[in-house]
Amino acid sequence: MEPKRLCPYCLQPIPPAAQSCPHCGKVFADRNPGGTLPVGTVLAGRYTVGEMRSIDGEGVLYRGVENLGGFRVTIKEYLPVTLSAERTAENTLCPKTGSEVLFKTTRMDFEDLYRAIQRITPANGLEAVLDVVEANNTVYAVMENPGGTLLSQWLEDRPGPLRPEETSAMLQPVFEGVAAMHKIGLVHRGICPENIRVMGDGRCRLAGYATVGLRTAGSGLHEQLYEGYSAPEQYSTAEFEGRYTDEYSLAAVFYRMVCGQAPVPAAQRMVADSNPRAKTVNSAVPGYVSQVLQLGLRLKPMERIQTVPQLYQALSSKEYTTELTRTMKPETPVRTAAPEPEHREHLLSLKALLAGILILLSILILLTLWGMMSHKNDSAPSAVEPEPASSEVLEPQNLVPDFLGMDYAQVQNNREYTGMYLFYVTEEYSDTAPAGQIIQQDPAADTVLKAGETIRLVVSKGPETVEMPNLIGFTQDGAVKELEARGLVASCFMVVNDGSYAAGCVVRASEEPGTKVAVGTVITVYIAADPSVQITTPEEPAATEPTTEPEAPAAEGETEAGSQ
Repeated sequence: MEPKRLCPYCLQPIPPAAQSCPHCGKVFADRNPGGTLPVGTVLAGRYTVGEMRSIDGEGVLYRGVENLGGFRVTIKEYLPVTLSAERTAENTLCPKTGSEVLFKTTRMDFEDLYRAIQRITPANGLEAVLDVVEANNTVYAVMENPGGTLLSQWLEDRPGPLRPEETSAMLQPVFEGVAAMHKIGLVHRGICPENIRVMGDGRCRLAGYATVGLRTAGSGLHEQLYEGYSAPEQYSTAEFEGRYTDEYSLAAVFYRMVCGQAPVPAAQRMVADSNPRAKTVNSAVPGYVSQVLQLGLRLKPMERIQTVPQLYQALSSKEYTTELTRTMKPETPVRTAAPEPEHREHLLSLKALLAGILILLSILILLTLWGMMSHKNDSAPSAVEPEPASSEVLEPQNLVPDFLGMDYAQVQNNREYTGMYLFYVTEEYSDTAPAGQIIQQDPAADTVLKAGETIRLVVSKGPETVEMPNLIGFTQDGAVKELEARGLVASCFMVVNDGSYAAGCVVRASEEPGTKVAVGTVITVYIAADPSVQITTPEEPAATEPTTEPEAPAAEGETEAGSQ
């Protein structure tokens, strides 16, 4: 039995070998460029390929249709232009001679990336990955077609900058989606207005996933970087990229929305940092928001805000910004670029000339002093012996480095540090610094370190967490006391009880027993009502005439009926 096939234009069924649609009349031939999949190609017996939307150094994006459900999708084919040679008549993709290994490894990276995103989507702020298909010696990622408007276009159509609170509300789903990616070890590396869509409700959703090779200069793929939004470390394969890379890009997008212009590109800032503060561009931006964006757009990765939740919370709270600023290390000034070759040659010639003059002057001065001293010694009495020269030798001064804001693992793995200094390390909980980050040091940076003196470091343990207790069967008072004893906050709701539960006891909680929960988290606790008491909710419809069929009981007692 032939698989079902839909027209990618009108979504009507078409014959398996048809080269045009009998319903809308669209012809499929020559719609897509050579080397890409023809319109009408069926993948995995389930997806029909439509017209090409775009192409980048990693692959091709097609419109498509899911044949069983009859809905539109987006299909991305792994097709690296720098590593691919040709496509056979059967659509098999062939790597270039000598690039077979790199083609295979990057293809595996592509597949791993989209399978990982598939496991965490659909999520509110991420474009969902529906399927990952292996075919034609390559891999295809099938994604939802979310609709909406590109944020870049949406901003062009808007006359002026947005208020920070409006920007926070629009980008909140994106912040949450990126945090979900980071939780499973993924970094997006391409956050920019071209990869964010504004949905009908005004909230944003993030798309544009790609492997590390596409978003890093010099990786072997034809890189795709976004001027003003890509972080400095993405311009060199020698720099490590992490969560702070996406944090930089999110800060840049926020900057664009509240200032009306993008930040100065990172590559240009590394030569001479001329990016103005947000409040300088738009005086209506609150001072603390401008400060947060300044911290988020720092050029050195270890000196900027490290995580997306930290950035979002700081943009929403002046008090949190003050605390976060206190724990961060000062920004290192950017060194300007070296002079041009022509100027360097002139400078070297001038330096050589001046050095020669100084040497001649030094020789003349020494000869003069020698002559004066010889004359003085001849005329002075010889009874007095000259005092011996001091044997004291000045030891070189060793200055303490600035460890604040660094990850302690960097210190541990640096032989220069471990071989030169003695450390005494303690740990403290911190709501502002991620686990592993150095938050205090003694002596302070640039202090002269005496021989044998120890440097004391305080390393963040991250937010304090406790284990969620099993509250099932507890009374309401008992549950509240148990949570308060662990530093958690209880929020109790009464739920309908059909007699399956003991009245007044806990039937469910918002967190599973045994999970680690940050201290101060609000835990929703559901309490079973007395079965004899009829509880109604504000959403309950008005009473209707009785029917012959009995009313279905509430499922698992999960109908919320009021806050206690």
